[in-house]
Amino acid sequence: MHRRQFLFTGMAASMVRPVRADGARALVAVAANFGKVAEGLLPAFEAETGYQITLSSGSTGQLYGQIVHGAPYDAFLAADQARPERLENAGLSLKRITYARGLLVLMAADGAASQARLSEDFTHLAIANPALAPYGLAAQQALQAMGLWAQVQGKIVMGQNVGQAYALVASGNAELGLVAQSYAPKAFWPVPESLYAPILQDAVLLSENPAAAAFITFLETEQAQAAMRAAGYGAL
Repeated sequence: MHRRQFLFTGMAASMVRPVRADGARALVAVAANFGKVAEGLLPAFEAETGYQITLSSGSTGQLYGQIVHGAPYDAFLAADQARPERLENAGLSLKRITYARGLLVLMAADGAASQARLSEDFTHLAIANPALAPYGLAAQQALQAMGLWAQVQGKIVMGQNVGQAYALVASGNAELGLVAQSYAPKAFWPVPESLYAPILQDAVLLSENPAAAAFITFLETEQAQAAMRAAGYGAL
């Protein structure tokens, strides 16, 4: 099974989360912005622990919906704190940690990103869906703080997650995009963090699975944190 797979969002509400007989493997839901980084962490984690992790990527909102409808994930790496907190309050979380701090940037298809570009003439600005993706909400907040939200409304194209927003720019279908720094190439404009609410990303352990529990613990190690900073996340 490939580590990255997308599960159907329409899972039956009656589905019951199974107890895994083999605790050496775990299925982990991961927010799209963190998918590549999580995959990059797996070789070191698996070599160190002997456990194996399968990742399933999507928007935080979509994955949360799957979990509350019974999807058999052992852990959830969200792009916000709100949905992990809801899972905790619903008694679905055995452990919750903050593992990353996301950063929002502006990227341009032509490689020339700057704040001024947002006020210039362009056709499309890609963002993630604010209702589903925390980076989309941060993009909306930043545009509102800059007084540009109403001005660019007719130019916004949305992806279901930040990965899709990035793809719209990378493919040239949008000139500009507000995306996670972890997705952006080297040339980008870092959106001041004062313009949007902190993007603190929480992880929750959803089952008594040793592999999942070990992976959650691994995310807090200096080795993992250094890899996250190198990939474009802020220090916690």
